[in-house]
Amino acid sequence: MILADRDIKKALKEGRISIEPMFPGALQPASVDLHLGGEFLVFRTTDQVCIDPKEPIDNIMERVHIDERRQFVLHPGEFALGMMYETTGVGDDIVGRLEGKSSLGRIGLLIHATAGYLDPGNKLKMTLELHNVSPLPIKLYYKMPIAQMSYMPLSSPAEHPYGKSNLGSKYYGAMKPQASQYWKNFKKNNGWMKFK
Repeated sequence: MILADRDIKKALKEGRISIEPMFPGALQPASVDLHLGGEFLVFRTTDQVCIDPKEPIDNIMERVHIDERRQFVLHPGEFALGMMYETTGVGDDIVGRLEGKSSLGRIGLLIHATAGYLDPGNKLKMTLELHNVSPLPIKLYYKMPIAQMSYMPLSSPAEHPYGKSNLGSKYYGAMKPQASQYWKNFKKNNGWMKFK
């Protein structure tokens, strides 16, 4: 079940959903529009052979900043990590689903590759996995509506919300785009790789 606008407003008032700031007109019939923040991570490709998920990749990415005067241009086939302008969170009894905007999908902009999920108990500036699948560059503007978040109640509150120490949550409370932390999943255990 997806929360309708009236239920989103109620959950906001109760603190089970948080969106800071909440833009005027952002509430839609069954979602909330979210806006593009000013920081990106892009891959440096000129001196790299490949991406190895077993190794940290922070050193093969660089930060790019935009504002009201400077836009971000995403070229055909390019990939970049972006971020939301808003900080958004959910309580331990709700999950959020991040989806693209139809009008942006129609020009070839994908806003997430796989990570469109806001886990129960997390509060952060969500990371965007931006990909241009059109034949032309796409210009992205600071604070433009970029995505929409819908919300679903859980059958019961999560026993171990995201961020609890036993989960090894890698992106809890992130306030800027982070390079993949997948390499942390590789742990040696009697010669075998152990995944958490």
